[in-house]
Amino acid sequence: MIPSIQSLHRTLVMQLKAGASGRCPVLAHLGYEAADPFAVTASFSHEGRVLARWRFDRQMLAEGMVRPVGEGDVRLAPQSVGVTGVWQELRVELFGDPRPDGGRQHAVILAWAPAIERFLQETYAMVPLGRESVDVDEFLSELTGGC
Repeated sequence: MIPSIQSLHRTLVMQLKAGASGRCPVLAHLGYEAADPFAVTASFSHEGRVLARWRFDRQMLAEGMVRPVGEGDVRLAPQSVGVTGVWQELRVELFGDPRPDGGRQHAVILAWAPAIERFLQETYAMVPLGRESVDVDEFLSELTGGC
């Protein structure tokens, strides 16, 4: 019997949008756990420093590959790049804490769409879409601290 895979981890190079047209490479460490089937975790780092950690809804990430989604702290949208539009990217906008000037911290990260699609397909091989489940008793125990 082949044991089932319980976790998946991939590291991808993505681009942090810097200014109007500049880009800076960042590493994105993506993770997926069968025990938490609705979430994808991402840690973004540059030169050994973790810049941010986020949890994404797996279904939202998949929908962001084909249409703009999100209204709050995370917004995703497909994006064509290049003269012919053949370079497909996923635009990830992250909104963070308020700044003193009244605005919010804001980052735009661009990912190569086929790499994200491959990662999602691997997660679906672990836990197929529609087959996700959560142990409600365990969740409530964690939430209440075992009281």
